[in-house]
Amino acid sequence: MFVSQPYRIDGTGRTASRTDPHAHARDMIEAVLFTAPGERVNRPAFGSGVYEMLFDANNQALETAADFLIRSSIQQHLADIVTIEALTVRRDEGLLEITLTYGLRGAEERVTETFTREI
Repeated sequence: MFVSQPYRIDGTGRTASRTDPHAHARDMIEAVLFTAPGERVNRPAFGSGVYEMLFDANNQALETAADFLIRSSIQQHLADIVTIEALTVRRDEGLLEITLTYGLRGAEERVTETFTREI
């Protein structure tokens, strides 16, 4: 059983939990992607900082930097949980869309998830 991310209280007044390892991995990836470094007091290096790049001009260098930033953040914080297979980042009219194909450590199944945020 895994603690739900982000942390929340369930309907019974207890810590919310998940039993599905894929749902837990998705929650953890989302937390890394959309947390700014320095946002968590006890883990100042946690997060990807992808929001800092959102307002720069679209170009190949920015796409390459975003890819590197996201991959390295996930590897740094979740290397014991997931392995990244493919990653695409798309920004379009106030929407950030990150599509990630990953596998859980010790499992052969690959999962493709899309994480979106309005900017």
